[in-house]
Amino acid sequence: MTIIEAILLGIIQGITEFIPISSTAHLTLAGSLLGIIDYAHPERWTAFIATIQLGTLLAVFAYFRKEIISIPKAFFTENFKRIPFKEQSVDSRLGLLIILGSIPIGIFGILLKHFIEGSFTKDLNVIGISLIGLALLLYLAEKTANHKKDLSQIKVIDAIIIGLSQCVALIPGASRSGTTLTGALFVGINRSDAAKFSFLLSIPAILASGLMSFYESTSFITSADTVNLIVASVFAAVTGYMAISFLITYLKTKTTMVFIIYRVCLGIIVLVVSHYFSWIKAF
Repeated sequence: MTIIEAILLGIIQGITEFIPISSTAHLTLAGSLLGIIDYAHPERWTAFIATIQLGTLLAVFAYFRKEIISIPKAFFTENFKRIPFKEQSVDSRLGLLIILGSIPIGIFGILLKHFIEGSFTKDLNVIGISLIGLALLLYLAEKTANHKKDLSQIKVIDAIIIGLSQCVALIPGASRSGTTLTGALFVGINRSDAAKFSFLLSIPAILASGLMSFYESTSFITSADTVNLIVASVFAAVTGYMAISFLITYLKTKTTMVFIIYRVCLGIIVLVVSHYFSWIKAF
């Protein structure tokens, strides 16, 4: 992998991690076209993706820096004082909701760890079908949900449902932001706040998977790989911040329809590319 390729992948990661169009799909498609994925050792590509996600996590920290301080502070202060949940501030309740919403992805992430690192999750056919499938679910959420709740009205059951929907993101092409945004819309949260909760909920999952993958990949990371990871992560952080700002502002006045159409079109392209590669390998 060259520095230019690392920069390109970092930009792709930053933009697509928070826009509901799947970072894994774009990175894997780009990696396949550039010929830099070692399918004999797919766990290395998984580690690369998970590690540069830490760059996008920096974007979340920077954008939500006030919430990242106020939510834990309110949560520990008010629960230490044993204030009933319904009487707690919005920040304190969000602390518990993020914890509860993060439990499902933690459980399934551990149980399916080896499966996630395997070749199946790099299969372009799986990614293409997943892109289209989630687009249809997002379309259904857009058409059936009432979009009236804000962050102060999210309930425990809502957080659990959104947390379970985040588990669908373990399927490549589904998109972490896409699945959680879809789940949030289904429980009636307005689009902009659905995106905000989706980003806050991503923090524990991205942090855990990124640190674990980085630790496990140290045995086969060379000095050149380290430079590429740093470069990709920096560009992912910068473009990720821009993507967060764009999406929250965009969803205040518009629907997710443009992303739904994009996912369907990209899914078709991925399936075509997959069959093209299969045809080339056959000869």
